[in-house]
Amino acid sequence: MCPAVKRAGNVLLKTMKTKRPALLLIALFALSIAHISAQTTEKTTQWKGFEKVEFTFQDRNAWYVKPKKAIEGNPWVWRAHFPTWHTDMDSILLTRGFHVAYVNTNDMFAHPKAMQVWDAFYDYLVKEKHFAPKVALEGVSRGGLYVYGWAKRNPDKVSCIYAEAPVADPKSWPGGKGKGKGSPKDWEAWKKLFNMTEEQAASFNDIPLNDLAGLASYKVPIIHVVGLKDEHAPVAENTDLLVKNYLALGGPVSVYPMTRGEQTLEGHHFPIEHPEFFANFIEENSVPVQKPLPHLPYITLNSGLGNAFEKFRTTKKGVVAFLGGSITHNPGWRDKTAQYLREHFPDTEFTFIAAGIPSLGSTPHSMRFSRDVLANGTPDLLFVEAAVNDRGNGFNEKAQIRALDGILRQMYAANAKANVVMMAFAEPKKNDDYDAGKEPVEVGVHERVAKHYGAVYINLAREVYDRIKAGEFTWKYDFKDLHPSPYGQEIYAQTIKEMLKMESPATGDVKLPAPMDRFSYEKGSYHKLEEAKNLKGFTIDPDWKPKVKFQTRPGFVNVPMLVSEAAGSSLDFEFKGRGVGIAIISGPDAGKITYTIDGKNSKTLDTYTPWSNQLHLPWYLMLADELSAGKHKLHLTIAGEKNEKSEGNALRVVHFLVNE
Repeated sequence: MCPAVKRAGNVLLKTMKTKRPALLLIALFALSIAHISAQTTEKTTQWKGFEKVEFTFQDRNAWYVKPKKAIEGNPWVWRAHFPTWHTDMDSILLTRGFHVAYVNTNDMFAHPKAMQVWDAFYDYLVKEKHFAPKVALEGVSRGGLYVYGWAKRNPDKVSCIYAEAPVADPKSWPGGKGKGKGSPKDWEAWKKLFNMTEEQAASFNDIPLNDLAGLASYKVPIIHVVGLKDEHAPVAENTDLLVKNYLALGGPVSVYPMTRGEQTLEGHHFPIEHPEFFANFIEENSVPVQKPLPHLPYITLNSGLGNAFEKFRTTKKGVVAFLGGSITHNPGWRDKTAQYLREHFPDTEFTFIAAGIPSLGSTPHSMRFSRDVLANGTPDLLFVEAAVNDRGNGFNEKAQIRALDGILRQMYAANAKANVVMMAFAEPKKNDDYDAGKEPVEVGVHERVAKHYGAVYINLAREVYDRIKAGEFTWKYDFKDLHPSPYGQEIYAQTIKEMLKMESPATGDVKLPAPMDRFSYEKGSYHKLEEAKNLKGFTIDPDWKPKVKFQTRPGFVNVPMLVSEAAGSSLDFEFKGRGVGIAIISGPDAGKITYTIDGKNSKTLDTYTPWSNQLHLPWYLMLADELSAGKHKLHLTIAGEKNEKSEGNALRVVHFLVNE
């Protein structure tokens, strides 16, 4: 993409809002100019009476065949390999109004570099040639590696899959590690391409048999057409295993053995009985053309990711951190984003910092940023999410701004060239706000902080809401929970992927604006338990674990804690800074505390939470955050009274919190 087009796209994307479709169309057009100019001159030939458009795409031969009259929305079939083999179904679909397309990645065995070519080819046909957003994939033999490799990475873009004698495990073919014949020459080529030894290849798991949950959650229907005596892609080692795995995940699947006609090449080649039946399968799952909402209106680039991308490409190294709660901690979008970065920047050696801890929001993130992120590496790219837990944990707007502002200032102090992505995730309460015509407070805060610092902002909460209202899916049966199902994880991952595909120029060092709040937690950090003085009734348990086997959170069990279960127990904590707090474990016996700062304004605080009866919950309490700079003393006592639902008066301190 040329620099002028990059800049134009960025300016337009900054101004886009969900309710501004006209601007979206302009932006899409601006961003697509370079894609059009990047293609070689098209050559038109004839194929079975249809117009065939041939061209070079990323130094590879490519083509598409046009129907005489296209169905509205331009549905299409994408052939993965052997595009001239068994074309009867393609001819039928062309006659009915489908396009058929192909890009030659035949020497790549569905390697991630091939998947990047496929991503770009899809974008070209959909954005420039206006093909349908969902494509029917057709994989023959080793083409099975390609169609499933790409479909798993892009389940939202697939209408259905037709696979004929498909390879679903390279160890079966070309490896020949089972009962199949294999291909020693191709196996050596596969190992060389993937840079693997025989031992490494044996445990390679990025194959069609695995990671099918996202595809199944989208209910993408698949059909396998097989020969029962196939000695090259034996059914038992390929189709049977894939079908079993896919069905177990809820995916719709059918298998049709071809038993009539001559079976050649040791059963790998066979005539297709009734190709019109399979053409019907593709048409029924592709027409009418579905047009899901685009991802771009929910992405605001602001200053973009040019610095990080430049670092990845020039130094061949990159550090990427993921800071958030349970949605970041759990498998899903984070793993898929890391995988995409590795594949999009194949020459870059990445370090990924997984700093997601369930239950924690922006205030905890600001206090643990130094220990949980910076101590493990200095990020070039930081992903931050806190909108769900900030709502659930009751942090007010001011606290959210101070915490998020502090996180970004800590990030830029460590690396002035870092880029940040701020994400607001979905939950039912945010859907309720949108139903009432209100913007959720947490969403607005994330957007304002991102704009203030030029960080990328993704409003996934609004995207999920809009897609539900557009009838694309339901919360109850598809997204299911604020901890997203595989379907919901794919929604997040695909939007993040679209953002990562958007180029922007490097901007150099971030010139820090003034803090959004003068009490920003920009110098927030943990302080050691040993700094507490005058302990009365408190002791340090060097390896705390719960007596009652409720759930715990990583980093908040089998660690030192300052503990007392007796009313009247007290401690002093002297510190230097403008804010002070405690990080505690709030379980079924959590009590109340009273405290003073510098001996003034005694306050009482209940540490029992709505979740304490089922979870030893990490709970962060800022006791004062608008102090004058300088030295102060916290005096804390366990109160005699307790919450009526609590089983005791316990206080378990994991960290002291200080904003200097």
